[in-house]
Amino acid sequence: MKIKILVTGGLGYIGSHTVVALLRANFEPIIVDNLDNSKLGILDQIEKIAGVRPAFHNIDLCDEAKTAALIKSEKDLEGVIHFAAHKAVGESVSEPLKYYRNNFNSLLSLLKAFEGRTLNLVFSSSCTVYGQPDVLPVNEAAPVKKAESPYGNTKQVAEEILQDIAAADKLKQIISLRYFNPVGAHESALIGELPAGVPQNLVPFVTQSAAGKRGPITVFGDNYDTPDGSCIRDYIHVVDLAEAHLAALKLLLNGKQATNYDVFNVGTGNGYSVLQLINAFEQTTGVKLDYKIGPRRAGDIVKVWSDVTKSKGKLEWEAKLSIEEMMRSAWAWEQYLQNNQIN
Repeated sequence: MKIKILVTGGLGYIGSHTVVALLRANFEPIIVDNLDNSKLGILDQIEKIAGVRPAFHNIDLCDEAKTAALIKSEKDLEGVIHFAAHKAVGESVSEPLKYYRNNFNSLLSLLKAFEGRTLNLVFSSSCTVYGQPDVLPVNEAAPVKKAESPYGNTKQVAEEILQDIAAADKLKQIISLRYFNPVGAHESALIGELPAGVPQNLVPFVTQSAAGKRGPITVFGDNYDTPDGSCIRDYIHVVDLAEAHLAALKLLLNGKQATNYDVFNVGTGNGYSVLQLINAFEQTTGVKLDYKIGPRRAGDIVKVWSDVTKSKGKLEWEAKLSIEEMMRSAWAWEQYLQNNQIN
C-alpha cells in the first residue's frame, strides 16, 4: 500500500512540483487547494506528467469544520506538506489583514484537526525570517529578526507556533523548510509558476515581459550596497525545492528526526543580483529584455543567500540545477502558456 501524504496548496507553484515528485517516489499525494491562487487545470497537467491523477479536495483550510471533516475522513494519512499560504512580500505590505487571516487560520485549522493524532508535518517557511542577516551566507542558527513585511511575520510566528506544538505534543514531528527564491519550471514545461494577474515575483514578470504580455521590467532600486546596486537573492530551481520536501518527509517518516522540531535552509548557497538574473535570462534564451530602474520597494531585503551545510548533512539533499536551467525552464513554460490555456 502506498503512503498517503496530504499536500495543502498542492495545485500551486511549489505544491504541484512536489506532488509530481511524490508520485514519482511512489507516494500517494492527496491535494487540498481552494484555487485562490491556482487553477484546477493544473491537476490535468500533473496527470500528463505522472500518468496518475491524484485525489483532489477543493477546500479552504480557513474553514475549520471542513478541514476537520477532511482529516477525519483520511484516517491513514502518514504525513502533511503544508504550502497553503499567501506569499507575495509586496502585496502583504499593502494588504496585511489578508495575509494574517489566511496564513494563520489555515495553519491553525490544520493543527486543530490533528489534535490527538500523529502528525509528520513539513512546513513551507521562508528565508524572510532572517530579515537582513548580519553574516552571509546565513545558517539556521542565525537570529530570527523582526520581519520586514507582514508575509515574513506570518512565517516567523507560524514557526513559533509549530515549535510550541512540537514541544507540547510528542505525536507531532515537524520540519520547517526555509525557502530562498524558487524559480523555474518542470522540465516537461507542463507546470510552472502561474500567477493570477500581474506577477508579484520577478521571474514570471520577466518571462511575461519577454513574451510581450507585460511592459518593461522594473528593477526596484540600483543603489543598494551590492556590486551592481540591485538586490541579491539565492535563487533555487523549483524542482530542486520539491526534492527537498521529499527528503524532509522521508526523514520524518523514517524516524530519523533527532528532535520533534527542526529547521533547514533550502537554497543553492549562491547569491545572484536582480540584474545578474536578467542577464542570465538574456544569455540563456537569446531574448533581449526591456527593463528600467525604479525606486526601492517596501519590505525588500538587500541581500541574502543560504548556508546549506545542514541540509546537505541531515537531509542528505542539495540543489543541483543551475541558474541557466532555471531561466531556460521558466521560458519554456512561458512559451507553453502562449499556445495552451490552463483553466
